[in-house]
Amino acid sequence: MPAAPITPDAPVAIRTPLLTQQWLDLCFVHWSVPPDAVRPLLPAGTVPDTYEGRTYVGLVAFRMHRVGWLGLPGVPYLGSFPETNVRLYSVDARGRRGVVFRSMDASRLIPVLMGRIGFRLPYVWSRMRVEAGAGTVAYTSARRRPRRRGVRSRIVLRPGERIAEPTELEHFLTARWGMHNAFFGGASYLSNDHPRWPLYRAELLECEENLVAAAGLPTPQAPPVSVLYSPGVPVRLAGPRRVAGIPTP
Repeated sequence: MPAAPITPDAPVAIRTPLLTQQWLDLCFVHWSVPPDAVRPLLPAGTVPDTYEGRTYVGLVAFRMHRVGWLGLPGVPYLGSFPETNVRLYSVDARGRRGVVFRSMDASRLIPVLMGRIGFRLPYVWSRMRVEAGAGTVAYTSARRRPRRRGVRSRIVLRPGERIAEPTELEHFLTARWGMHNAFFGGASYLSNDHPRWPLYRAELLECEENLVAAAGLPTPQAPPVSVLYSPGVPVRLAGPRRVAGIPTP
């Protein structure tokens, strides 16, 4: 089955969400990579999602805000924390486009443990900050566990003007309506919906990181092909559904 169309709006509304949350003050930094470089890192039943023959590694930093379960109000402390993800782009046999997280650094231990145990997500407990001032936003992280000491990132960007009409590549990189994840011997797909992204092109002032290499990917040698900022959106997530079959590359 061919991949579903790239759409800036969620194709399906989630009426009974498992989780609600807000993603705020996001930066999206992306590098282009050959599909074969990421193919072995994707869950069974998925292959790299490509745009004009290339796929992408994303470094996405943001503030998670007020995570809530089963329609209950979001939790103000445990449900609010900085997060930085390394992610890849995937498509399954049903044509569903998604992301695959290679690492998810977060600053709250309990959500980290819940994500690792309950959803088999690659969460890591880290010291993190998101700081805004003088027209810039800075994101810093440093992993806490001794065997991961030295794995860190610092991203500083300056948001520019809002993008009136994002390019198809910018939609490809940001309008992702689900997540593929290895799950109990197979793979699962968790869908999400949210309003259309308000996107701003941004100037990358600093990007010192080794999260990409720590996630098993080649260290980026060239400047990123895309740097974007968004003030954020409210999000609803559905429960996991099993992925079946192997898609055609």
